[in-house]
Amino acid sequence: MEIGLFDGLYNALHGQLSDERRFTVALFSGVESFVHTAEKRSFRAAAVDLGVSPTAISKAVAGLEAELGVRLLNRTTRSVSLTSEGEVYLRHCREAVDRLQAGRDYVTRSAQVAQGKLKVSMSFVLGRPVIGALHRLLDRYPRVELHVTFSDRAVDLVAEEVDVVVRIGDLADSTLVGRRVCTPRWVTVAAPSYLARTGELRDWTELSEHACLQFAGPAGAVIRWTFAAQGRRAPRVFRPQRRVLLDHGDLLVDAAVAGLGVCQVFDFMVQEHLRRGELVEVLRHQSAPGPGVHALCLPGRQEVPKIRAFTQFVAEVLGSADGERARRGR
Repeated sequence: MEIGLFDGLYNALHGQLSDERRFTVALFSGVESFVHTAEKRSFRAAAVDLGVSPTAISKAVAGLEAELGVRLLNRTTRSVSLTSEGEVYLRHCREAVDRLQAGRDYVTRSAQVAQGKLKVSMSFVLGRPVIGALHRLLDRYPRVELHVTFSDRAVDLVAEEVDVVVRIGDLADSTLVGRRVCTPRWVTVAAPSYLARTGELRDWTELSEHACLQFAGPAGAVIRWTFAAQGRRAPRVFRPQRRVLLDHGDLLVDAAVAGLGVCQVFDFMVQEHLRRGELVEVLRHQSAPGPGVHALCLPGRQEVPKIRAFTQFVAEVLGSADGERARRGR
């Protein structure tokens, strides 16, 4: 949360209201001190954040509690913790702060130029294609400072101060605002050296005779292979007898390039390998669409320039496989 977020709002309201209505601005009094103290679990740490004394923070929170008529924080000589009422109030305060911050970002952006720190969380499998093209984003928006973490776990965007989450498939958190940046295709690939030893693959049923390289997801589940079936709405699912099982998508591709066997991955993972001839797509006529890739952010933040710029960039990079496929099809 930006320091002094409520200061200008308070002053603007106080200057415009008549004397008998100025009491309404008390709604914001003490909120910023409370949120910082609750999140840091310390009056001293909150004071450092806001550039005031711990005594000032303590008085502001005490005034807020008096106004509400409830205790929000439990205090001891060593720690600060939230009461049950404090936990509820903090959730509402965070939502209000997020919306105020979104409004500030929106109205203060300069000429629609993306700028400032942007914290992003992405699935591991998206790393290689996105990082490989990242110079395009940074050259286009030189005032953006990017912080990227790779993870497949659920992320609390508020608590972890994350601007954008990019994940494959739908997230369970329906409170986020999402944009589908691409719908990848499942592609089955192998190295030319492997196919020279085994011969051409003509149908997915022949895979039982091949060395299959498989991927294990974050929870350890082995990902089954998917193929389109002509004349059938539902795709066919194949459970190969695995030769090699890996839990890292890029290493799965590397194993295929090394000629260890056949693997099935998303199209954006092997674009460059196919272009360089290191891999060959097999069973193309039976390829099936994969789950959508979504960029998600907090409500009201999707139009912030730096978030919009990054989302568009990811759509360009990951969606380029669709464009390449369309060019080859013409």
